[in-house]
Amino acid sequence: MTDSRFSRRDWLKTAALATAPVLLGALPAAAGPAAPVAGKTPALTAAEIAAIEAAMGKKGTYVEGQATHTTPLPRNDLKVTIKGEPVPISFGFGGWVAIKHTLDGKSAMLMSDTVLRQEEVNPLMSAALANGLEIGAVHNHFFYEEPRIFYMHIHGMGTPAELAKKFAATLKDSKLLPANQPPAPAPAAAQAGNNATPSARPPTGKELFDLPALDKITGKKGTVNGPTYKYTVGRDDLQSVMMGTEMTAAIGLNSWAAFAGKQEDAHIAGDIAMLEAEVNPVIKVLRAHNLEVVAVHNHMLFDEPRMMFLHYYGRGPAAQLAQGFRAALDQLGKGKAPGMRGMEGMKH
Repeated sequence: MTDSRFSRRDWLKTAALATAPVLLGALPAAAGPAAPVAGKTPALTAAEIAAIEAAMGKKGTYVEGQATHTTPLPRNDLKVTIKGEPVPISFGFGGWVAIKHTLDGKSAMLMSDTVLRQEEVNPLMSAALANGLEIGAVHNHFFYEEPRIFYMHIHGMGTPAELAKKFAATLKDSKLLPANQPPAPAPAAAQAGNNATPSARPPTGKELFDLPALDKITGKKGTVNGPTYKYTVGRDDLQSVMMGTEMTAAIGLNSWAAFAGKQEDAHIAGDIAMLEAEVNPVIKVLRAHNLEVVAVHNHMLFDEPRMMFLHYYGRGPAAQLAQGFRAALDQLGKGKAPGMRGMEGMKH
């Protein structure tokens, strides 16, 4: 069985070496062993995926191009409002857990984002620690929501099967475990029986929003999830490594924007994944587009280069909100080096 404490130390060394070119550029050859070159993450096997899904009690999604298995963890038991107005769970109240191999294939990483009421945070934290997992962050993603919701990132190292079992044991007494969750609300037409007319089905994001117009503004293509429409954008301009594991969109290194409501009167909520030097340029353009900055924080520990995450919220015409999201994306990947260079222009 893998010792997660030993693995973390080992992977920290690997991460520091593998990402040095990202941070420093080309370096002259040094005496001693050459730094390992990060390769392609080994795929999860069919047996490993089956073990993950058996432990979680739920089918997940395997993204082959990123060698990552993800299990969604929506909080269908919650009824959430923002400023007194109901919003769907798919607007940003669905957690997830993802598992993938390290770059050298000798271990695997689990990373998760769990959606919790205030009183649920510390019991789940204690359960995670008791099961050999670790806490990376606890924070808010929203303003104005009722009930008050917090998000906790849990990570661990081991084999895929071990990690899934540890995580399922952590969730055993919580609402997050799929077995403890009510099913997602069925569409009205299905509830009404075979005589229901198609018009009885509640509208989805496809009917509520002008998808081609939003796609044109953002330069991306989103996904309809019930009454919401969501964009998820990875950081293909850089390689981020945490504990020897390549962090990609499917395991949480992404920027996103979710739309709820309707085209003329929409809510937007989302997250921007940034290098440290990009934080204030992103804040500046979001405020210029009248979007509220809700939080700036980490999601991961020991990642290189260091990534920060900014959550934002807005209300208004969907096209106008999409312009703010696009403006934030346009601040990313401009070639600025992370670290001290981001402090140029600051006066002391």
